[in-house]
Amino acid sequence: MSPFQESGWRSSSPTVSLAGSHGSIAVPKGAGFWRKALAFSGPGYLVAVGYMDPGNWATDLAGGSKFGYTLLSVVLLSSLMAILLQSLAAKLGIVTSRDLAQACRDHYSPRTLIPQWLLCELAICACDLAEVIGSAIALNLLFKLPLVWGVCLTTLDVLVILFLQKKGFRVLEALVFVLILSIGGCFLIEIFLSRPDLPAVLHGFVPQLEIVRNPDMLYLAIGIMGATVMPHNLYLHSSIVQTRKYEQTSEGKREAIRYATLDSVVALIFALFINASILIVAAATFHVRGAYQVAEIQDAHKLLSPMLGATIASTAFAVALLASGQNSTLTGTLAGQIVMEGYLNFRMRPWLRRLITRLLAVVPAAICAVYYGEHGTAKLLIFSQVILSLQLSFAVIPLVQFTGDRRKMGEFTNPPWLKALAWTACALIVILNVKLLLDFSGVIAWLGFK
Repeated sequence: MSPFQESGWRSSSPTVSLAGSHGSIAVPKGAGFWRKALAFSGPGYLVAVGYMDPGNWATDLAGGSKFGYTLLSVVLLSSLMAILLQSLAAKLGIVTSRDLAQACRDHYSPRTLIPQWLLCELAICACDLAEVIGSAIALNLLFKLPLVWGVCLTTLDVLVILFLQKKGFRVLEALVFVLILSIGGCFLIEIFLSRPDLPAVLHGFVPQLEIVRNPDMLYLAIGIMGATVMPHNLYLHSSIVQTRKYEQTSEGKREAIRYATLDSVVALIFALFINASILIVAAATFHVRGAYQVAEIQDAHKLLSPMLGATIASTAFAVALLASGQNSTLTGTLAGQIVMEGYLNFRMRPWLRRLITRLLAVVPAAICAVYYGEHGTAKLLIFSQVILSLQLSFAVIPLVQFTGDRRKMGEFTNPPWLKALAWTACALIVILNVKLLLDFSGVIAWLGFK
């Protein structure tokens, strides 16, 4: 019997994921629940960052202003799917000592790896595009910096990331956590000022059949899903959980899975609050006043203060947007590094990898800012989230397949109920994406790029 048949993998000895940080954070032996929970906390928040990036803002603002609270059910469903899929990604990394990209390289034939890698790179560039545009818009709103200059300025974050990575993984996690708290604080202010209709909010969390029947609503729903369930986060999470130094025994891995799952669930519930808050504020501020076309971040910033009667509303909005863009930048770098090293077994200096990815995002964003202005960047922002959603199937299906394979996972294989739930989530993602492709001509018309 070949080693592949015995273990389910082509290689019996996986390469180390994120070599500089792998196993760098010790988990205290014999410690109580809270000390261990604290030791394992961190990766979930790095993952949660991707669920509240500027791309979410565009889709949630558009959904809230145009359709009120109706799409809150999509935000909730997407968050529940995210919790499920991220827990599977963490389990894959802990049990197999492989991140998702390495697992794909060790399973699929070389012919299929390059297309998979290219699709994943496309998703990362789309995510980076959202971060570039979001940060540029925030700089414009706060300091009146022209969009084109703001887009170009974002290339300098390469230096910041390089500095932080040298300081250690815990420092990076701490900065991300502080920025997430800043975003949450800003939206608490927005919720208080907008005074949403609580019964309508609760009703919005109940799924409506109209979402599937209405092409415009479905397009935004898929955009919200693409902005919430991020494909590159699955690669990221399966790698960064391995920064913890846990016992490489069945009990040690079981404990690591338990604490890593707790970490990601708490962090993603916080992300759900942020995403729901954006849509709720848009619905309570714009939709109820008949402003149904506030799909652009700049318009939302301009209208918040006069409609709510408080100058701080617009300022808090812009500050949260800048924190969101910079936060997402930090984790996007790590995801890109993990994907390239995992799929190709090729290591590139982090600053060079980041610079290449950022330039691929800066060029289309700058062109769009010059020729189409604010309107064009807003449409490009939403379109980037749909690209992410279309790529999601290519990350989710291998993840569910691997974690349900007993040869690969042994005693940690997904139980039948979890397999059914995970494959149902996969099917939902695929069906919605097929529906989007069938309506693609309508999508192009909606974007206004025809």
